[in-house]
Amino acid sequence: MMKINQPIEKISPLTPNELDKYHFGETEWLMNFSNFHHLFHINRLEEIITKIKFPILPHRKTVYDFIFLTEGNSIRSKGLHQYNFSKNTFFFLPAFQISTHEYLSDNARGYYCHFDSDIFNNLFMQKSFFEKFPFLHFLSKPTVEISEAMLLPILHIMERLENEYQSNKPLNANLVSAYLLALFTELNLVEVPNRENSKNSAQRITEKFNNLLSINIYKTNKVAEYASMLAVTPDYLNKCVKSTMGKTSQELLADMIILEAKVLLKQTNLSISEIAFKFSETNPSDFSRFFKNKTKLAPKDFRQMADFQ
Repeated sequence: MMKINQPIEKISPLTPNELDKYHFGETEWLMNFSNFHHLFHINRLEEIITKIKFPILPHRKTVYDFIFLTEGNSIRSKGLHQYNFSKNTFFFLPAFQISTHEYLSDNARGYYCHFDSDIFNNLFMQKSFFEKFPFLHFLSKPTVEISEAMLLPILHIMERLENEYQSNKPLNANLVSAYLLALFTELNLVEVPNRENSKNSAQRITEKFNNLLSINIYKTNKVAEYASMLAVTPDYLNKCVKSTMGKTSQELLADMIILEAKVLLKQTNLSISEIAFKFSETNPSDFSRFFKNKTKLAPKDFRQMADFQ
């Protein structure tokens, strides 16, 4: 696998309306969406859980979203990381991040919400707005667990957001953004200020390697080049990744290539050869064998596979 020289074609992320297929599959049933669904949406998980088709395959979308579980448990990924979370836990996903949603238990209760960053423009114009909330960052841990003592005020905010969405009035962006700001500010109180200090050196190096993979996977797929970016030797990088994640740095790099390839196969019309050349200058058949070895499916079979099993 070698570095590519050709320009990278931007992957078109899914809009909220295009997410219907990913969430519900080919069905005549649709949610009662408001006319501002593309900017803001909220619903109760228990009202739609029987309609959602799992697993939801890797995809990107244009909006931020979060799930708040008050009962049950779920398995969802952010990039290469998979998270199993349960009662009284939020899972946040920033816009344009790759995600899959593998599982939501039948007894799940709580909320799903998505929002476009544009709804904050009137009240909060500064670019640093999202920087204040680490769980909204592209490369941060997405889960926030709250205590029972915090549950009531959090539920009050969620109910206010739900009432505003269901009011059948035009979107009051200022009010919605103020409620969301209150929610994020409450959750910031949960974040451990010195969380980074609790990580050892191997964990920090592995996290930085993961971050670099998310940013540079179309630019290089050489472990040595990532090690150079981190100012460590390839051997030290491999030891850090192995001790932290139980796999080699080359295996982690391969996982990222597969994840990106799955999104390209499902969200673009690029040919398999074009996709292959985004990750390799060698024969596209080498990429097809690599993909099948990792996923047990040929790229064309993955593309043709129904989004829901």
